[in-house]
Amino acid sequence: MAQAPRIAVIGVGNTFRRDDGIGPAVVRRLRERAVERPLPPSVELADCDGESGRLMSLWEGAELAIVIDAAHAHPGRPGRVHRFGLEGPYASPAATSSHGLGLGEAIELSNVLGRLPDRLLVLAVEGADRSLGTGLTPAVAAVVDRLAATVEAEITLHRDARARRTGHRVDGEPRPADG
Repeated sequence: MAQAPRIAVIGVGNTFRRDDGIGPAVVRRLRERAVERPLPPSVELADCDGESGRLMSLWEGAELAIVIDAAHAHPGRPGRVHRFGLEGPYASPAATSSHGLGLGEAIELSNVLGRLPDRLLVLAVEGADRSLGTGLTPAVAAVVDRLAATVEAEITLHRDARARRTGHRVDGEPRPADG
C-alpha cells in the first residue's frame, strides 16, 4: 500500500500581537472543524512563530505545505487575502510576512538546501493592528472561517490530483479497474 502524502498546514504568527495571530486562529478553527469533519491522517496542523528554522522543519518532506500568515501593506485593506503558490524551483524570497525575517528567508534557504515541500501555498492576510493584545480586529476575524474552508478545499484538491496521477485512491489503495 502506498503511503499517503504528508500535508503540513502551518499557522504563522503571535496571538499576543492582535492581527498577527491570524495564522494560529485559522489552525485553531481547522482543529475545531475537524471534530465534525476529520482531516486526513496525513495532515499535520502546526503553529509557528515564523522563525526560519522552525518553518523549514515543519514543511520539510511535505508534499504540500500551506502557510497562513499576516501581511502588512501600505496602504492596506485589513482582511484582504493574498495567495502565493510556489512549485518547482523558487526564484526570490516572498516579502509577505509581518515578522521581518522568517517566511521569505525560510523559502529561500529551503530552496538552496533542496528542502522545499513539493508544493507551497502561502495565504497572507492584511492586518490592521499588530499592537500588544489579544484578539483579531473585526475585518481580520471575518476571514478566519473562509480561510479554514480554503485550506480544507486545497487539501481535497491536492489529494484528488494525486489520486489521478498515481492511479490510487486517497487512502493509498489501488483504484478498482473500470469495468
